[in-house]
Amino acid sequence: MARVTVEDCILKIPNRFELVLLAAQRARNISRGEELTIDRDNDKNPVVALREIADETVELNGLEQDLIKSLLRAPEPEPVEEEVIDLIATDENIFGVMEVNDEPLPGAGADDGVDDIEAAIAAELGGGRR
Repeated sequence: MARVTVEDCILKIPNRFELVLLAAQRARNISRGEELTIDRDNDKNPVVALREIADETVELNGLEQDLIKSLLRAPEPEPVEEEVIDLIATDENIFGVMEVNDEPLPGAGADDGVDDIEAAIAAELGGGRR
């Protein structure tokens, strides 16, 4: 075949978009070193790929599988059983500043000084609560 046209290949692959995808994949495979099924005749890889498709010397199913594999974004991840671990040791608080057994800072207790404030307010108001 002296010249290959898209019309020659459309008889083999009716969808032009699919034809372009498969021809491009075949051209990439040729660039990677796959064996040619026809004589090159000083043609570039895309032309050789179209000539192979038109002459039906290349297996289209295998070419389609190569295309699908090349278009996959990432391989399927293998399921991994993750073990949940504590990132914070149980004997320290979340800030890692003090041990749980350490004494709290002065003035910070269970009542947080609320009773002292109430007593001061009561004294200001004349000793009684409202």
